[in-house]
Formats: sequence, structure tokens, C-alpha cells
Amino acid sequence: MFTTEFDAVVVGAGPNGLSAAIRLQQAGLSVLLVEARATVGGGMRTEAGSLPGFVHDICSAVHPLAISSPYWQTLSLEKFGLEWLFPEIAAAHPFDDGTAALLWHSLERTAEALGVDKENYQSLLSPLVNNWPLIEKNVLGPFRWPAHPRQLLSFARVALPSAMHVAEKFSTPQARALFGGMAAHAIQPLSNTATAAIALVLMIAAHRKGWPLPRGGSQQIANALSACFLAMGGKIETNCRVKTMADLPAAKAVIFDLAPKPLLQIAGHQFSPLYRNQLERYRYGAGAFKIDWAIEGAVPFANEAARRAGTVHLGNSLEEIAWYEKEIWQGKIGPKPFVLLAQPSLVDNSRAPQGMSVVWAYCHVPAGATTDMTDAIEAQVERFAPGFRERILSRQVYTPALLEQYNPNYVGGDINAGVIDISQMFTRPALRLSPYRTSRKGLYLCSASTPPGGGVHGLCGYHAAERVLKDIFGH
Repeated sequence: MFTTEFDAVVVGAGPNGLSAAIRLQQAGLSVLLVEARATVGGGMRTEAGSLPGFVHDICSAVHPLAISSPYWQTLSLEKFGLEWLFPEIAAAHPFDDGTAALLWHSLERTAEALGVDKENYQSLLSPLVNNWPLIEKNVLGPFRWPAHPRQLLSFARVALPSAMHVAEKFSTPQARALFGGMAAHAIQPLSNTATAAIALVLMIAAHRKGWPLPRGGSQQIANALSACFLAMGGKIETNCRVKTMADLPAAKAVIFDLAPKPLLQIAGHQFSPLYRNQLERYRYGAGAFKIDWAIEGAVPFANEAARRAGTVHLGNSLEEIAWYEKEIWQGKIGPKPFVLLAQPSLVDNSRAPQGMSVVWAYCHVPAGATTDMTDAIEAQVERFAPGFRERILSRQVYTPALLEQYNPNYVGGDINAGVIDISQMFTRPALRLSPYRTSRKGLYLCSASTPPGGGVHGLCGYHAAERVLKDIFGH
């Protein structure tokens, strides 16, 4: 297929594949990026809806980790057309009584609104927000000796316990539920060790950079990254599905933006029995069931502030969220799913015709579940936004199977490409000196199945590329 030899080939053009390709190209290498689908993007794709004028994000919609990514901040992606839009309120957590806990960009405003938990919130978050530049490299990357151990230890003290344990620092149901909704992004029981870390990272991101959406949809992040890569002289081949190593050109290094399951299908025969066994035993997490709606007007939340939030967590109390997420972990589905909802049209009028909106939402389900969650999700939205169903013009449903079909990295519908619990947080996907190396020299892994894990931030790709530059090219 290919007659040109490259220094490096990257397989898969998701956020991590794009980052790896850019970093290697920055180092002066000749780099080829190959993508199975017609467009780059992975979890950052955006497509037209079933009705004219509506534009929906396929997987990710709101991007606190993207705008906070230490590597992407060095790339000046705004020069390549990326524009961030910021909702007035980062996230809202409404309750049955019509009130809501709110996550503002301002830490002080967030704390003030929590009433008697004001000081509890400030004492928990303020030191972490202030010290984040000193510790983020250790938190958002492979395990390494910390340059600032005291600050990292302070983070670890509150991040390594379970979300349920840290939530006990708060006395009000509002603060406890707000924290629980953030922790539920971990897609595991809130009683699990280190689930507090997920909540803290997201809240720190809100208070430092915000929870923005890209104008035009998540695809615009991918488009900016690919334009950056091409401007450096990189080469991209789309509609290029790699089934075996023979499908790739000669290269000194090949970096896969793939989860262990699809990686084994391509290159498993080249790995040592030990490494192959580790990849086969890699643990995937719960799946996602997602819905995109086109609606008239906006979501009619009973709480007025929730109508102004880019992200809305629908789960009422901490206890209700924790119970649902625990049931999922045990292969069960409760009647009231914890729903994560985004309202892109609040800040982006390019996403829907005037007077109408696109709405994005999903809940967690057991891996590979076939249960239709449409009614349950819409009932949960209706619970906090009476009259929502009457506004629906169309819907597009993504089951776990459809998500995996869309992206083979989402095994069983797991959009995190593997459980991010304490046993896999720094050893994903295998226990090795470097998680990015495979057992075969010259073959590397850079997907969300490597540290720091899921999310649109590109850091798995960046760290993998750094490993390749040291191992193969002596940089």
C-alpha cells in the first residue's frame, strides 16, 4: 500500500493519536498518521443530525480537560480555527425541590452559594487550585518521582480516598450531591478508592480554565489539531483501516491509539506471552447509553440557573447517584439513572436553527447492555425539566454496541477505554516500567488505555511520543 518509509507511524487519529503525531513531527521526524474513518477525531467527532440544521457531537461535548491540557496549550490551536465558548455556569446539579447546586468558574462564588459549606469547600479546593501547576504533571501522566512532593502529597490525601469519604467533609445535601455528580464521571462505584480524584480534577479544571465547548462542535478540536500537524509537514491518510502490521509502511516506530482489544487483533502475535496475557486480562468498565435530541426552544429546567449551565448533572442526592452507580457495577440497572446532560446551543448558535437547540446526554449501563434506556433517561430529564418531552423534535440513540461499532476502543460501550480505578490508574494497560511500551521493540501504545486515561486532553499521546523519542531517536 505504501512505498514511502517513515520515521514513525501513528495508527488512530483520536485526541491521543493526533497529539503523538504532532509531538513527533515537532521533533523533526517524518510522521504518518493513519485513520480508519473518513475524518480524524475519535471521541471528538461531530455530525449532522436527522433534521436539517442540527449538529450533534457523537461522544464528547464539553471539554474542561481539553482547554486545561498542558500540551495543547503550547500549540496555539486558536491559530487553526479553534474557538472556545464558555457557558455562564460550568455545571448545575438540580434537586427535586427546584433548587440547584452550581459550579461556577469562580471558586469563591461556588463556595458562597453552598451556604454553611462555604469554608469546607474553600478549604478543600483552594489549595489544590493554587498548587495545580506544581502537581498536574504527576496527576496527568505516568508515575514519576514528583518535583514538588509536598504539594502532591496534599493532593493525594484528598484524592486517593473514595468520593463517599470525601463527601463527608460537607454537611449540606447540596454540596455532597455536587461532589458526587463530579465523581460519577469515574464510571464506577463512588465507594471505590480514588474516585475522589476524578471529582477534584474536574472541579479544579472548572476553577482554573472553565468547562468550555468548541464553536461548531467537538470536531473543531480535531480539525485544529490535524491542521497543526499538517502545517508542520505531517501526512494523514484517512479511510485507511489497519487489520495487520502488513498494512503499514516501514517505520522505526509505530504508535497505536487503540485499546488493548483492537491492538491484539492487529499485533498480538508479535507480543511476548506475558504481555499478551496482560492485555487480554485488561479490565474494561461500564458502558454508556447516549441520546442526542433536537428540541424546540431550550430544556425547560425548573431551576432557572440550570437553564444557563453548559453541563447539568441529573441525579438528585449523593445517595441516589451512589446507589445507581453501584448497581451498574454489579450488572444491574436502576430505574433512575444518573444522567449527564450538555446544552451546546446555550453558547453556540451554529448548532441548531434559530429558536431550537441540540441537547446531548448519556447514562452509564453495564458493559454491553442491550436495555433501551431512552424512556428512563427522558423521564429523568422530565423530572427536573417538566415539559421536556413535548419539545423533542427528533432523537438519535447510541447503545453500547453502537458506540463500540463507531469506535472499537469503546469496548462494551466503555468510553474511558478501561476502568480508571486504583489498580489500573498508573499501570494501564499492563504493569511495565513504561506503560506506553509494548513487549515488541518499536511498537508503542498511546490510547486512553494508558495514563492518564480517558478524556479529551491528548496527554496519553504526548507522553507516549516522549517515550518514543527517548527510546528510538535519542531525544
